[in-house]
Amino acid sequence: MAKYGLEVAQAFMAAINDLRSNVELQKVIAALERGDLQGAMDALHLSRAAFAGLEAKITEAFIAGGQGAVASMPAAVSIGFRFDPGNQRAASWIRQFSGNLITGLVDGERQQARDFIADGMARGAHPRSVALELVGRISRATGQRTGGLIGLSAPQRAYVQAARIELASADRKLLKHYLTRTRRDRRYDRTVLKAIREGKAIDRDTASLMVTRYSARLVQLRGEVIARTEGLPAIRAAKHEAYQQLVDDGRVAETDIERGWHTTQDGRQRDTHDAMGGQTVRGLSQPFQSPSGALLMFPGDTSLGAVAEEIVACRCDESISVRRAA
Repeated sequence: MAKYGLEVAQAFMAAINDLRSNVELQKVIAALERGDLQGAMDALHLSRAAFAGLEAKITEAFIAGGQGAVASMPAAVSIGFRFDPGNQRAASWIRQFSGNLITGLVDGERQQARDFIADGMARGAHPRSVALELVGRISRATGQRTGGLIGLSAPQRAYVQAARIELASADRKLLKHYLTRTRRDRRYDRTVLKAIREGKAIDRDTASLMVTRYSARLVQLRGEVIARTEGLPAIRAAKHEAYQQLVDDGRVAETDIERGWHTTQDGRQRDTHDAMGGQTVRGLSQPFQSPSGALLMFPGDTSLGAVAEEIVACRCDESISVRRAA
């Protein structure tokens, strides 16, 4: 599971790097100069195709999850049995799951880019500044664009904008608040402390670099969250599908199957999931129930309406066993 979580996160980062590298910056700036919002959006080339690698990794994780489930089944029921990712139900699930993920990511990028550009135009901000804040700046070390707002979630974009305001200010309170941001580049803390002591704003170039580094780390965090929230549930869903195929094949009865919820005890678990640890259910169609009332077929499942508070970055796991192998 860890292997595919890492690969899903890497695929997300590759997609974001692809989006950044294909932006026609000069066309974006020119469109902003003439007040052409749609022209600026067109020059960003925010295409669904950029996420093809991510979609492929989600599918790969799903297939691996199903094969892994078969490998862990009792030999008495699994000899000669294979997980079939081409099964109509399995293929439909992964197609819908990955499709919804990619559609949500692309639509989110487009809407947030449009809102940011429109806001910059309304404020009369310099077109080049708006463009660079959106797409990031080219790193001298890597030659690639980094930072910017592409790839960030809506809350993360707000964090970056707030950090930019904090670092542009000479207000000691605002500068001190910047030092509470856990994803900041701590190598610049001395610079911030010096500005606080002197009651002066940090010079513009340094502040810009600090914001770029902060943004880059938040994008990386989002990739990690997507891996846990999307990649791991694909593996768990495949485990369910593998056992359903076992039932369909007549090798076991659904009533022979028992499932258990296992909470990751690392001090960061949700209170609701902590309470669910050890909960067991029979068969493949009975959900687990959270103290919040949420119903989940497995950790990270949203098919029964579980909200983000119950699934985002969930690290819990589910065991499935055949209690009476035949």
